[in-house]
Amino acid sequence: MNQFEHLKDEENVEHEEQNCDTDCSVGNNNRRKLVSSAAGEHPLQYNYTFWYSRRTPSRPANTNYEQNIRQIGTVASVEQFWKFYSHLVRPGDLTGHSDFHLFKEGIKPMWEDEANKSGGKWIIRLRKGLASRFWENIILAMLGEQFMVGEEVCGAVVSIRFQEDILSIWNKTASDQVTTSRIRDTLRRVLNLPPNTIMEYKTHNDSLKYSHNHTHSHMYVHS
Repeated sequence: MNQFEHLKDEENVEHEEQNCDTDCSVGNNNRRKLVSSAAGEHPLQYNYTFWYSRRTPSRPANTNYEQNIRQIGTVASVEQFWKFYSHLVRPGDLTGHSDFHLFKEGIKPMWEDEANKSGGKWIIRLRKGLASRFWENIILAMLGEQFMVGEEVCGAVVSIRFQEDILSIWNKTASDQVTTSRIRDTLRRVLNLPPNTIMEYKTHNDSLKYSHNHTHSHMYVHS
């Protein structure tokens, strides 16, 4: 992780004041092609793609989901990540019902994707105001391969909602309890979660069946 902090371009950390309804990033980052690290850069173990989605809450969540999610850029090195990330609107500055997704290149942030369909996700619910810091911590841990579960991690999502924000990290094999436990323990460590934080694991199968039909009582992360 030191390479991430060391190579962060301090001149690029000022955020662009942009509306994500039109474009979440600076420049033409909508090109859909494979990217690679340049000479002298520090390559990531996997390429990662940023996605953005937004929907009107009054509409069903599954309505044209694939049409509502947009690929906004792919990074292949530490330097490319910081250059791209520093020009993205921070999650805490988003409004409405919005999501940022960061997934390994080639994996769509959808339950039905081949890499996701047998998997699940750990869910952490946050009180408002914490999303930006927690999102940065979780994606740096993911890009820095801190989870130590091989190829199991697919990606991470931050969901901005009206009364709470939600972090989740997706993995390929929901039935692999050793892997899911290691991901949970790593999340607790890298996010410095209080001991009483409630973390929920949900399989994508369950999400498809029940996500709109039941609610839970949760204890939010407050610090």
